[in-house]
Amino acid sequence: MSFKEYEASFLEYVRKMLNIQEAISVLYWDLRTGAPKNAISQRSIVISQLASDVYKMSTSKEMEHYLITLEEAISAGMCSIEIEKTVEVLRKQFDRNTKIPLNEYEAYIKCQAISESIWAEAKEENNFAKFEPYLTEIIEYKRKFVEYLGYENCKYDTYLDQYEPGMTVEKLDEVFSEVREKIVPIVKAISMSGKNFEREEMKAFVPKHKQKEICEQLLTTLGYNFDSGRLDATPHPFATTLNLGDVRVTTKYHENNFEKALFSTIHECGHALYEQNISKDFEGLPIAQGASLGIHESQSLLYEKMIGQSYEFWKNYYPKLKSQLNGLLDTISLDEFYKVVNSSKPSFIRIEADELTYPLHVMIRYEIEKELLDGNIQVKELPTIWNKKMEDYLGIIPPTDREGVLQDVHWSMGHFGYFPTYALGAMYAAQIKATMEKDLPNMNELIETNDLQTILDWLKINIHQFGAAKDPQQILKDVTGEELNVMHYIHYLESKYTKLYELEEINH
Repeated sequence: MSFKEYEASFLEYVRKMLNIQEAISVLYWDLRTGAPKNAISQRSIVISQLASDVYKMSTSKEMEHYLITLEEAISAGMCSIEIEKTVEVLRKQFDRNTKIPLNEYEAYIKCQAISESIWAEAKEENNFAKFEPYLTEIIEYKRKFVEYLGYENCKYDTYLDQYEPGMTVEKLDEVFSEVREKIVPIVKAISMSGKNFEREEMKAFVPKHKQKEICEQLLTTLGYNFDSGRLDATPHPFATTLNLGDVRVTTKYHENNFEKALFSTIHECGHALYEQNISKDFEGLPIAQGASLGIHESQSLLYEKMIGQSYEFWKNYYPKLKSQLNGLLDTISLDEFYKVVNSSKPSFIRIEADELTYPLHVMIRYEIEKELLDGNIQVKELPTIWNKKMEDYLGIIPPTDREGVLQDVHWSMGHFGYFPTYALGAMYAAQIKATMEKDLPNMNELIETNDLQTILDWLKINIHQFGAAKDPQQILKDVTGEELNVMHYIHYLESKYTKLYELEEINH
């Protein structure tokens, strides 16, 4: 077999894995958007079996042989960048999956499934004690697995790298500390300002079919390609890529709070625009996806917060929205609407948090995860630790564990290292926006006239097209000319919220 034939054999093997993964994604999408309740049990069995097939292919002797042979060829300069990056992704996956003994991994998956179910019951019952032993077992597995996987300076780095390659605890501690120092005083100042921008009109009844119509038009304005996607309703909004020609978005319609669907749709649109514009040369390869969760989140937050909630965007689009809502917003001026959708108030629930307070929610989880992994705190202490951090950072104490330590599903699923990517995405977005404003000095004018194609083209050229062929930190450096510089994010938040709330200079 010639080397070209060997490469073709490898690509056929990889594409078979990804084809199965696409089938899994379709099944998940259906499960989360409208499958009947009685279908869930059998559907879960099918998904589990297919996922097991992908896992076995990704850790097989055949895969190992492909990786070893192609790594030698890459060293000799015989492979394309597409092959090189594909091998890099699959090697990382292979090493991670084969270092953990199979029997322990299977036991962990079983524990994970039970833990998620118990978490849901514990949250519903507001009973942390019920969840405690299961979370304790999850933590024990995570501590054990990190020893198998290995680490250099910090155990948490190993899990963080699975979601945000190249990011470290050392860097996170530094940037999170700077952000916390700057925004906690702003949060406190807003709380003391006595200003309340809420308007009852925003809670008026808007039927789901009308909200869907509005969201579809909004997606079109933002540049979403409906020939390569669709919009559906779901209890928990998400975007999913089945292939580069099928990138779907979902949203949740609240009939007495249309604002939520509006901005969750814009958020998911940001994710989808990223994947719709990845180079078609990567189709059928594992690099045909976002570079990391952080870079992905930067795109969704850039669209949701920095474009979709900007004054410039609504200066043009607000009259259209008012018309679509048949006079519902006639008593609310543009200035008032802008204040409503950007208002800030500490909340107990992370997913309901505003742009200013959201990173503080992430930091609380990040700090707890590190301490749990290192064994410095125990699971039974979590409610007390959680409430203390909420009081210190946000000035509020959750009245129940349901609204506190039990609110997120992530820990029951063993997703440690995931939360920081939410805050990193906002930091990346602010830095990318600062560079975009230099390259497109008329950016505000483009947003004001809803000429968003120019902005999308810039993102496609600088970020989207590369998919996962570039590491997240490489993307940030190539685009902005510097590594993560959190001052862009701090300046963005300080400028926006001191102006919005007419705050005097904040003493940090």
